Amino acid sequence: MSLARTAAEYMLSDALLPDRRGPHLKGLRLELPIDRIIKFVTVGFPLLLMSLAFAQEFSTGSRISCFSPSNFTIRQAGYVDSSCWDSLVHHEWDAAGNYKTKSLWTHKVLPYSLLALAVIMYLPTLLWNYVAAPSLSSDLLFIISELDKSYNRSIRLVQHMLKIRQKSSDPDDFWEELEKARKERYFEFPLLERYLACKQRSHSLVAIYLLRNSLLLLFISTTCLYLGYFHLNIFFQEEFSCSIKMGLLRDEIHVPDLITCRLTSLSIFQMISFSSAAVYLILVPVIIYNLTRLCQWDKRLLSIYEMLPAFDLLSRKMLGCPINDLNVILLFLRANISELISFSWLSVLCVLKDSSSQKHHIDTVVDFMTLLAGLEPSKPKHLTSKAYDDHP
Repeated sequence: MSLARTAAEYMLSDALLPDRRGPHLKGLRLELPIDRIIKFVTVGFPLLLMSLAFAQEFSTGSRISCFSPSNFTIRQAGYVDSSCWDSLVHHEWDAAGNYKTKSLWTHKVLPYSLLALAVIMYLPTLLWNYVAAPSLSSDLLFIISELDKSYNRSIRLVQHMLKIRQKSSDPDDFWEELEKARKERYFEFPLLERYLACKQRSHSLVAIYLLRNSLLLLFISTTCLYLGYFHLNIFFQEEFSCSIKMGLLRDEIHVPDLITCRLTSLSIFQMISFSSAAVYLILVPVIIYNLTRLCQWDKRLLSIYEMLPAFDLLSRKMLGCPINDLNVILLFLRANISELISFSWLSVLCVLKDSSSQKHHIDTVVDFMTLLAGLEPSKPKHLTSKAYDDHP
């Protein structure tokens, strides 16, 4: 009997989680994996295209090449290139003979517009980091700590029960007292459950999360409209007619009215425009899918932690509309599952519980560890049959 008692004590000691004190949980993920991917794409992709545009400009020099008259000197031809690049206006006559101009300024501001796009796309992440992340971090630290502590309390409770059983002279008195304690729910520690129930009535985190993704959709829609309105209009225009007859050159006879220029960076412009539109349009269903995850509960995570005493949000049907702070917290708990040491232990216990539920009534970690510690076989038969009658 002493060997069985010692084995039970060792088993319960091994089941205890190590105490984590000091600077722990510093690697909390305050962004979901899909949010991090969206951030890297929406911010990093325009920065990549901006570097490509600047690299092309530095490697080739001027992004236009003007066909100056043959009687122009090299310095005059250079002046034509710089003047036409500064103005970047296409002059033409329409079919009715009317004089028209069309600005091509989009080519000039392309790298800077990409930089502005990256800054704008980072604003939703900045909003989340400064408004929601601090409170989310404190919530996660408290909940993760309490989940692991609740698991440890259950194991220590079974250890205490084992010691009391060993010292008890009358087994019937011990089991009657134990059944009374279970009936009165003495083993439950309802602080965490009540805290999570309060989070169901809070909507600050979910509002900021919805605002973040809504801003992303708004900025992506604005970007696509900008590309469609300003870039598509000049998407295939490689050449334009430039006029340098202004100022002191207005009355010069040897200066032609219009000079033809060619955009040497048109292929880069087309590639940047097309790839930007394609990437951002692909991100739209990804963001919408990300929002739809707020419309359902992560019941698998909740069902595993229902092995803990006083964590019966599912069995009591306490879950209502999933659009609240609790659902957001559950999503981040799933993302930080590596910080939940108790999760792996409870997952194993759930599997063992399902395989042994036909022989024994198991609700919590206390029930299962009582069985593994060898207390359940010593239970009087009249109490065992009573337990089965109460939980058929």
